[in-house]
Amino acid sequence: MQKIPASPTPPTHSSLVTVGDSFTEGMSDLLPDGSYRGWADLLATRMAARTPGFRYANLAVRGKLIGQIVDEQVDVAASMNADVITLVGGLNDTLRPKCDMGQVKGLLTEAVERLAPSCKQLVLMRSPGRQGPVLERFRPRMEELFACVDDLAERHGAVVVDLYGASSLADPRLWDVDRLHLSAEGHRRVAEAVWQTLGYAPEDTEWRTPMQATPPPGWATRRAADARFARQYLLPWIGRRLTGRSSGDGRPPKRPELLPFEGQA
Repeated sequence: MQKIPASPTPPTHSSLVTVGDSFTEGMSDLLPDGSYRGWADLLATRMAARTPGFRYANLAVRGKLIGQIVDEQVDVAASMNADVITLVGGLNDTLRPKCDMGQVKGLLTEAVERLAPSCKQLVLMRSPGRQGPVLERFRPRMEELFACVDDLAERHGAVVVDLYGASSLADPRLWDVDRLHLSAEGHRRVAEAVWQTLGYAPEDTEWRTPMQATPPPGWATRRAADARFARQYLLPWIGRRLTGRSSGDGRPPKRPELLPFEGQA
């Protein structure tokens, strides 16, 4: 995995385009107005603070499979000729009951082959994986996907942000109650990880450091949380998988045009 070392002279990036699904859209870093912020917006805010006229587009849409990302986002992103493009996709595919990993890896390869020549720096990621029994059955698929990410990065000059290898991000306290999306603090740590991987001087050298231990909730509290999770999130998620529906059906990209961006709090 290639990693750009931090330099005394910070890199200059004048534009950023992000491609992917709910992870890049920013769920579940909820803002007061009901929209989501997320690591990509946080990263863009930092980059904009260093570069006048900085431009940013976020093409990510929740629920998208890698084939949909290739069909709907990749060519659009490539045409923008941004300095930096981030691509995170394929994880939704690995969580489907039936998943052709050969097809997933082939589509991811197609995406990288189109995006790498169109930007100065392509950023790939090994997505974070939280602890818990639900995801354990899918872990071999996830790791097969991440091995493909590493190989593609080496072949196409991309950098890889290794979030899967950061034990701090496996902490359930850094995840939303739906157990599928990071909390605000989780997204903040991801933004820091990407920031450093791009060669910027660290603003938080401890993003990999696990949170301080706290007493675990009692049995009754855990069972109540499990029941609420199953009712509000797990059963609807299974229903969408069985019927071929997606939470992103009909939803437009978060920020579809590469426009000036001054950042947000």
